[in-house]
Amino acid sequence: MYNFDVEKPGTIAEAAAAMGADEAQALGGGQTLIPTLKQRLASPSKLVSLKGVAEMQGMGKDGNTLRIGGATTHATVAADGSYPALSALASHIGDPAVRNRGTIGGSLANNDPAACYPAAALASGATIVTNTRQISADDYFQGMFDTALEEGEIITAVSFPIPQAANYQKFVQPASRFALVGVFVAKYADGVRVAVTGASNEGVFRWTEAEAALSTNFSASALDGLTVDPDNMITDLHGAAAYRAHLVKVMTGRAVTAAG
Repeated sequence: MYNFDVEKPGTIAEAAAAMGADEAQALGGGQTLIPTLKQRLASPSKLVSLKGVAEMQGMGKDGNTLRIGGATTHATVAADGSYPALSALASHIGDPAVRNRGTIGGSLANNDPAACYPAAALASGATIVTNTRQISADDYFQGMFDTALEEGEIITAVSFPIPQAANYQKFVQPASRFALVGVFVAKYADGVRVAVTGASNEGVFRWTEAEAALSTNFSASALDGLTVDPDNMITDLHGAAAYRAHLVKVMTGRAVTAAG
């Protein structure tokens, strides 16, 4: 580690002001950032802790929309149950220590290619709310570890339209508890959305061919005849590109069956 300042704002306005400092970095639960600092892969001069910002804590349901504060922990999401598929997803992130420290805003800001929340946000057509604007999930995710966030911008909340039916299926990499492949399926009145994490070199993505098929026939059989192109899939010691491409279809079918 190395010397840096830590600021603990109490409001979103104070947090935004603190983030205006040179080389300032937002700190949520620290599940990714702290190990990064330990390995000296990042060296911000100031950490702005968001854990004490009450405006960014907790969850609330308004009609058919669930709003989650950006500093809300995975454990809180898991215990809520307003959006069952999302709560189930949160309950299987990491281990209890990770779930009680990690935050939804931190996960979405980092946009790890194997993280679970990006699949939920993209499949749900969520809106990422920051201190300056609102960003649709389709516009927010822009590639591996890449998002539409600008310098100093903070995720203050995430709004999820609650679907008619949904499910998340995760093929777990046992050592890390990240998704080797994870698929979130959400059925709405105007169609089905399918988002895949853990598989692509471009990060989370929508499987549009499956969406079209499932919007007509919401059953695993609708996926018969569909294939996933392995060309841009991740290949590593845990699985080859072709294996991940195969898993995308398998996990999508399981998610549809479970949701149905």
